[in-house]
Amino acid sequence: MKRALLFSIFCILTRTHSIGQEPDENKLGAWYMYFYNTTFKGSNWGVQGDFQYRDWRGIGDREQLLLRSGVTYTPKDSGVKFTLGYANISTGQFGKEIDNPVIENRIYQEALFSNTLLKRLLMTHRFRYEQRWVENQDFRTRYRYNLFVNIPFNNSTLIKNTYYMALYNEIFINGERNIGGGRSVQFFDRNRTYLGLGYTINKALRVQLGWMEQTTVNWQKGQLQFSLHHTF
Repeated sequence: MKRALLFSIFCILTRTHSIGQEPDENKLGAWYMYFYNTTFKGSNWGVQGDFQYRDWRGIGDREQLLLRSGVTYTPKDSGVKFTLGYANISTGQFGKEIDNPVIENRIYQEALFSNTLLKRLLMTHRFRYEQRWVENQDFRTRYRYNLFVNIPFNNSTLIKNTYYMALYNEIFINGERNIGGGRSVQFFDRNRTYLGLGYTINKALRVQLGWMEQTTVNWQKGQLQFSLHHTF
């Protein structure tokens, strides 16, 4: 009887602990993002990047702090922009007052190109390959493809004072499956689907507000996204 009672208590504590590690799928999170991009005058070279604060609940429960920047090169008349970049990411645990964040350093390469369909569907394709050094894990890689679509309402392009709809879908595929310590990850890592509204303030600044559904192997969660897009 005593053993059974101890076993029951152990199961309850273990279950409570495991639940604490998973995000609450019913609570809407939020991502606050700044994207920048510039090309050096008279050159095919430039820099681009983004700084993001992601929160499990909106504010006060850090999901991630992501700092990412890269050097870009656009070959003449190619229509393709290549980037070599670096990112530092600290990831907190859901619902933890003391985060003990997991730190990741990442190098990435990407190719970005755009095309227009039906005069109003402004499409951008992004292919990204990542090399990842995650704390307490073996070396990892990941493949990503994102299709962005912007649909302007009152103009045919995103010129000043243009309102537009923004959509994207991004799929993530893991490279190495074994991550050390007898642990492994799935071939499929996650998928993100986004729908938002944007406004072009001027040729240098755009703002967007939208909703993104993120689906992983273990959970699915909605996030609000607030973003500022800066070209200078």
